[in-house]
Amino acid sequence: MKKEISTVNAPGAIGPYSQAVVTGTIVYCSGQLPMNPITGEMGRDIREMTSYSLKNLKGILAENGMSMDNIVKTTVFMTDLSEFAEMNQVYESFFTEPYPARSAVQVAALPKGAAIEIECIAVK
Repeated sequence: MKKEISTVNAPGAIGPYSQAVVTGTIVYCSGQLPMNPITGEMGRDIREMTSYSLKNLKGILAENGMSMDNIVKTTVFMTDLSEFAEMNQVYESFFTEPYPARSAVQVAALPKGAAIEIECIAVK
C-alpha cells in the first residue's frame, strides 16, 4: 500500500504526481526543482539552486519523520554538467558519510527553465 506525502515545506506538484510516496519503510521523492516553497522564486545560480532543491527534499522527508541521513539514492538532473563541481560542493554539505548512491546526468531541459532537479529514495 502506498501513501502520499505532501508538505508546504516544498513546492507543490505542478502536474499529476505526488511530492513523495511512502510504501512500507521506503520513501520515493519526486524531483525537486530549485524553488523557494514560500515565494516560488528560483535560485539565481547553481549553488543556490542546488541548496533549494536539497532543502525541498529535506522538507518532504521531515514530513515523514525522516532526515537527509535516511537517503540511500539520489539522482541529479542538470542542464549543464560544466557546473558539476559547484553543485557537488553544495550537495556534499547536506550529507554525511556514508554518502547516498548517486547518478548525475545532463538533460536538454527541465521544467520552468530550471538548471537542476534532484530526486531521492530514502529508507526509514
